[in-house]
Amino acid sequence: MDRYPPRVTGIKDLAEHVMAAAHGVDRPFILALDGRSGAGKSTLAAAFATEIEAAVIEGDDFYAGGIDLRSDRPEARIDACIDWTRQRQVLRGLHAGQAVEWRAFDWDAFDGRLCHPPKRLSPAPYVILEGVYAARPELADLLDLRVLVEVAPGIRTARLLDREGAIGGWERQWHEAEEHYFRDVMPPECFDLIYRDPA
Repeated sequence: MDRYPPRVTGIKDLAEHVMAAAHGVDRPFILALDGRSGAGKSTLAAAFATEIEAAVIEGDDFYAGGIDLRSDRPEARIDACIDWTRQRQVLRGLHAGQAVEWRAFDWDAFDGRLCHPPKRLSPAPYVILEGVYAARPELADLLDLRVLVEVAPGIRTARLLDREGAIGGWERQWHEAEEHYFRDVMPPECFDLIYRDPA
């Protein structure tokens, strides 16, 4: 690509970019917030949803990578981690102005099962899909704006340690997949906008 996406550092600036991009769109405007683990995607999505009155889809709901250590290559883990085919069904429905539902991965049980009852979401003027791989190429035709969320590496590492306690083999296998994704599949220049977490 021959350009580098513009950068923003505050929610107000992000809102201005999103609303400008959504001008004239007469269906739900779908925004992907993508980024490395610990970058602040979920926190940003929650705050930004309040700012622009958006509905939020949590990418972790679609986790499909299993509970065991994997021995496959990082690029294979990208496809295995998140069930983008289910994400696509949800986004397609919202794109068409329909109410949607899905069953989320049960992180409390952490045994592969999905939660009951399903989550339900009605169309909203703005829809945020947040989570790593949210801007993956397989969803591109349903995404109106792809935002890469970045934060200083030291802050990201501190957040991961605070959240996970320690970075073990299970976590590292997914971090390796992220490295490949953001280097070879969706490098920064593939995004429409970069949000730099000011933390």
